[in-house]
Amino acid sequence: MKILLAAHHFPPQFLGGAEWQAYRMARWLRAAGHEVRVLCVASDTQGRVGELTYQDEIYQGLPVRRLAFNLPAVPDPLRWSFRNPLVEQHTEALLAEFQPDLLHLVSGYLLSGSVLAAAETLGFPTVLMPMDYWFLCPRITLLHPDGCLCPVPEDRCACVICLRQDKRRYRWANAVTGGRVTRWLRALGSSRFCPKGWRAQVARETLRERDRYLQERFAAASAVVVNSRFLQRTLEQHGFTACRLIQVRQGLELPPSAGTRLARSDGVFRIGYVGQLVHYKGVETLVRAFRQLPPTGRPLELVLYGDPTRFPAFARDLRRGIGDDARIQLAGTFTHDRLAEVYGGLDLLVVPSLWYENSPNAILEAQAFQVPVIASNLGGIPELVQDEVNGLLFEPGNPAALARQLQRAVAEPGLLARLRAGSGPVKSLDEEMQELVQVYREVSEGRGD
Repeated sequence: MKILLAAHHFPPQFLGGAEWQAYRMARWLRAAGHEVRVLCVASDTQGRVGELTYQDEIYQGLPVRRLAFNLPAVPDPLRWSFRNPLVEQHTEALLAEFQPDLLHLVSGYLLSGSVLAAAETLGFPTVLMPMDYWFLCPRITLLHPDGCLCPVPEDRCACVICLRQDKRRYRWANAVTGGRVTRWLRALGSSRFCPKGWRAQVARETLRERDRYLQERFAAASAVVVNSRFLQRTLEQHGFTACRLIQVRQGLELPPSAGTRLARSDGVFRIGYVGQLVHYKGVETLVRAFRQLPPTGRPLELVLYGDPTRFPAFARDLRRGIGDDARIQLAGTFTHDRLAEVYGGLDLLVVPSLWYENSPNAILEAQAFQVPVIASNLGGIPELVQDEVNGLLFEPGNPAALARQLQRAVAEPGLLARLRAGSGPVKSLDEEMQELVQVYREVSEGRGD
């Protein structure tokens, strides 16, 4: 088959969950004998107004086209963020040239719904794979600027207020007032207060247009594939329906040592975190909880794996929170070939997220190496971590609640062994891709309608 795989970003410059999902799929498809091209965005802040440029390259045997355009410079950035005419025109030309059996869009962010619109115009089947909440939320995370969860407001007034707080003057005001401006504006939004003036009205109407346009693109997709039941329910509850909306849990590429517990003899009880070093991942909650643990009969360590250069301001705050505690290490990132080494060195993984996670790879990786997980009881996490069966759950953002679970893991006899025994096998990448290729075959033959 010939597949055009589109994603907002692609390695090696970007290494988030959606980027790795696209990369792993593209590489597997190529190895299985399918012809794959990748379309992604290199920069959305580069170039002249109304201009889209691109660069073709071969990355690890994969043909990749990286687009560049300047979204902040266009007359209507909010509208272009979900309906980008430059991307639509370019995608139409690429589809006409490549003539794939289908287009597979991962996420939607940056490329916008225009990629799907281009395929619709030319009659190509489409598979859509949302990885986050971009279809519901222009900020992607369903989080307010102050980090509080958003319930997806029915009236887009609240969204206008939320987007305004991303502007520099509001960030400055929040810094000066200790966040009181954000809390005040959010309270007004919950009371159905709406900003006055033509700019606010235009923004409100544009957001309503966004809902209509993206719901149409979503419904027109030949198939929509999601990793978690939580994401599927959330989309459906807010008007995003499709003729075929199915859940396919992601699989992992694992070394032969996966599925066995690696022996360690250093005597240290080592707690780990693997993910982005950013506020909504809850890393600060973990640091505070760890520092609340009472002395134990064995040494404790907390190892934080993540890139501190991606969000430098947060990393600075995190270092201040760690202070001179030598038990806490910022260990940087690691490559896939070190999975066994990293997880084999942990007694416990913590996933302290403050946002609605979809299907975190870190949880699946830990389970593959028989590492129990303590995680926030939020979003799609409880689908993977069953409390008291294969892990422990705690109230999101509550350091004291997390500290209690950590203390149990350290001190309660037999708990970790019981949680390890409750972990089942993890799906492989081969298993995931065989399911996905079956979807490809059906939509390319017209059976996904």
